[in-house]
Amino acid sequence: MAIRKLLLLLKPLDPYPFLPPEGVSRIKNPQVLRYLESRCTVHKDAINFCQEILHKKPVEWRPISRSDLLHPIHDVDMVITVGGDGTLLQASHLIDDSVPVLGVNSDPTRTEEVEALSDQFDASRSTGHLCAATVENFEQVLDDILFGKRVPSKVSRIAVKLNSKPLTTQALNDVLIAHPCPATASRFSFKINSKDDGESCSKTVSSRSSGLRICTAAGSTAAMHSAGGSVMPISSRDLQYMVREPISPGSSPGLMHGFVRPDQSMDVNWFSNRGSIYIDGCHVRYTMQLGDTIEISSDAPVLNVFLPPHALTRNISKVI
Repeated sequence: MAIRKLLLLLKPLDPYPFLPPEGVSRIKNPQVLRYLESRCTVHKDAINFCQEILHKKPVEWRPISRSDLLHPIHDVDMVITVGGDGTLLQASHLIDDSVPVLGVNSDPTRTEEVEALSDQFDASRSTGHLCAATVENFEQVLDDILFGKRVPSKVSRIAVKLNSKPLTTQALNDVLIAHPCPATASRFSFKINSKDDGESCSKTVSSRSSGLRICTAAGSTAAMHSAGGSVMPISSRDLQYMVREPISPGSSPGLMHGFVRPDQSMDVNWFSNRGSIYIDGCHVRYTMQLGDTIEISSDAPVLNVFLPPHALTRNISKVI
């Protein structure tokens, strides 16, 4: 597909408002202030650099802040995000399978900085796990795409139905079903069913816990992996689930963590007074109430993403 029209989606220029309007920061550590100021500068420089490169290419493009992106994206041949994984995730919520996306990590973590400041604070910057480019290689990656030398990967997403009604947002990384108060137990049950005949593929599991997380292959390196789950090959169409901090696994300890195949779905019954469905973090949230039902499956349009080499070649890991 010829790429002639692009949308440049930008993380806001001042994502770290460490100085209030009166100009006096509550942060007293000068190294923290220098770190935050550096992040702002590096991100701004990356935006300017990407725009300078695009001016030289035979493409039509327009920039937009991600905070101003409100409607589905249909009228472009490709989206380029400049920020980190969060900016790419936000773009994915408004893109179907017809528009590929390239992520540019505008502020990669600097190993020497993390080591030098590790005794004072966490100096990590942007992970950019799904971002195929940085300012160091952006022009080369872009040229490879424009000349057809690089093709996007098809990455699974999660479809969610609440009381049989599809939610408008599909998850690229993960879905968290939980009580909106993190200190309150979530009460729910779930089982895995076959899509073909509706027959149950597992016993019904009842849970009192901190909630239920379901992830894609792309999201398996994030919260799921931190909780002890498996890193999945990026091409996998399976979904992985894990009950978070079960109070008592009861007779089903082996079913607190597992996989949902493409020919299966997970049905969840919610038994708490309140609940929330979080899509790819905390910014997209749907509310639930006692008696609601949730259906989770991979029946969502894939996202076409230009991925970095490390994401394409990763192997599945053992469950901890």
